[in-house]
Amino acid sequence: MVAKATGTMTGPCRDSGRYRADVLAILETADNWTLQRILYFVHILSAIVAFGPLFFYPKLQRAGATAEVARLHMRLVFPALVVLWVAGMGMAGVGKISLAGTPFVTSTILLWLIALAVSWFMIRPALTEPGDDTRKIMAAGIGITHLILVVSLYLMIFKPGGYEFN
Repeated sequence: MVAKATGTMTGPCRDSGRYRADVLAILETADNWTLQRILYFVHILSAIVAFGPLFFYPKLQRAGATAEVARLHMRLVFPALVVLWVAGMGMAGVGKISLAGTPFVTSTILLWLIALAVSWFMIRPALTEPGDDTRKIMAAGIGITHLILVVSLYLMIFKPGGYEFN
């Protein structure tokens, strides 16, 4: 489907003989609070899903459930981190925020990349390599992820450097 500047589009969606581009019209609206709110909700919800279980990991690890923790992390937390990024980039795009001119967003993207790397290289190996060393590396990865959460929350709440729009 292709949207035109008039809000019409070519494709199978018709209304009274004219093509309608409701979804694309929402995306093209400069002052779009509905989409912004939806993305914000998804962003916050995915942050809760991505970071919430991390607080239970130490207790589960002490109970000897290291492989289960790693499995939960890769099936729930890792996908939630991806959704977190998609919703965050969606909000930046809809809000026409300059990523290069907005230091708190750029810093948080870097922290997000570090969280993904920590998940992949420090937490995921506990799925296949049970042992005391793997458990220690996973515990360090969980600690790093907790630190990333705290710093990211600070950046997202206080927004040092402010906004720059395109």
